[in-house]
Amino acid sequence: MSQVSELLRQGVAELGLALSQSTTENFLKYLALLAKWNRVYNLTAIREESKWVSHQLLDSLAVVPHLPPGRVVDVGSGAGLPGIPIALACPQRPVTLLDCNQKKGAFLTQASNELSLANVEVVIDRAESYHPGEEFDVVISRAFSSIAEFVRLAGHLCKSGGVLAAMKGIRPDSEIAQLPDSWNAESIIPLRVPQLDAERHLIFVRQSSAAVAK
Repeated sequence: MSQVSELLRQGVAELGLALSQSTTENFLKYLALLAKWNRVYNLTAIREESKWVSHQLLDSLAVVPHLPPGRVVDVGSGAGLPGIPIALACPQRPVTLLDCNQKKGAFLTQASNELSLANVEVVIDRAESYHPGEEFDVVISRAFSSIAEFVRLAGHLCKSGGVLAAMKGIRPDSEIAQLPDSWNAESIIPLRVPQLDAERHLIFVRQSSAAVAK
């Protein structure tokens, strides 16, 4: 695990994030939990544990410097990506992990408990069926669906003035072109993920002012 620890330390430093020693240790505990549960529940398609730092943790942490403040919901959280890395890196930020799969929900609950994530809530429900008492400032997804489908299923979770944040690989111009007229791609941010030789983009989508006013 020492090699994994060093890869994580180097990657976090390259991202410009300041994480405490206890937080770094929690990331390693999270990877150990993921490895244990993945043998039975198939939480991630990536089998090589050596790639989990770059393809899972650093890929998720790369969005942290770009997120606006406020409450976050991770739609289709799966193995807790990007929600758990965001919650670990930003312990004062409330994060909801939303997934409709019971087994993945069980893992998210176990991980949140074992990592003592007081800022995390786990909700087992479909995005389109989930109606929280208060909407979110940031609605984020990683490999969940097309951006237009993301808007259709989870747009109602975004508070007025909030943002949908879609994590994508190559720049998804064709997906952006399919957005409904009431939603606009406000910004497209290229991300550089340490130790990962692949394109990554973060797309911020907001509801148009005319649609909000209705």
